[in-house]
Amino acid sequence: MKTLMTIALAGCISFASFANNNNDELMELSAVKTNYKHVNVLLKEGVGDAKITIFDDEGNRLHQRKVKQKNDDLVIPYNLESLPCGEYKVEIATEDERVVYTINTVNKAIPVEELPLMAHGKKTDENTISLSVVGLTEPGVDVTIRYENNDQILHQETIDTPEGFKKDFTFSGVDAEDVYFELKDALGRTKTIHI
Repeated sequence: MKTLMTIALAGCISFASFANNNNDELMELSAVKTNYKHVNVLLKEGVGDAKITIFDDEGNRLHQRKVKQKNDDLVIPYNLESLPCGEYKVEIATEDERVVYTINTVNKAIPVEELPLMAHGKKTDENTISLSVVGLTEPGVDVTIRYENNDQILHQETIDTPEGFKKDFTFSGVDAEDVYFELKDALGRTKTIHI
C-alpha cells in the first residue's frame, strides 16, 4: 500500500512537471507586447492552432479568437483605444497548454508643443485687462496688443518668466474692449485673445 502511494505521488509530480514544461514551451513560443493601447500577440512557428482571449481586470471576456498558425511566425494586432487604460489579461491556449500574460495600457502622451497655449484675458475695468498665461515649459512669451478696428500695434513686449505669469495691462484713453492680444511662446504656440 505504501509503495502504491509512493508510485501515485511520483506520477502526480511527473505529470505536474510535464504540464509545467508545456506552459514553459508555449511561453517560449509566444509573446505579448503593448504600445500604449495597441497590443500585438506573437505566435512563433510551432504553436499550431490556438485560441486568444482578452479579459478585463474583473475577468470579463472582451474578445476571443481562434487562429491557425502554420509555418511562419504570426502577429495578431489588437487596438484597445475604445477601452479605458488599465490592466488586461491575454490568454493564449492550445489543446495542451495555456499561458496568461498581464498587460497594462496607457494613453499616449501628447508632446507639449502639440498642446494649445493656455492663456486667458479678462477685463477688470474700462481700461484694464488682466492677462494670465500658464503651463509654459520654457520662458518667453511675445505679447502683441492690437486695436480691434485696424489691427495696428498698440503695445509689444516679451515676458520671460518660467511656467507662467499674470499681468495687468492698463490703457490710457483706450477702452479694454477695443484691443486684442496675440501671444506666441518659445515653442511657437500661438493664441489670439479678444476681450
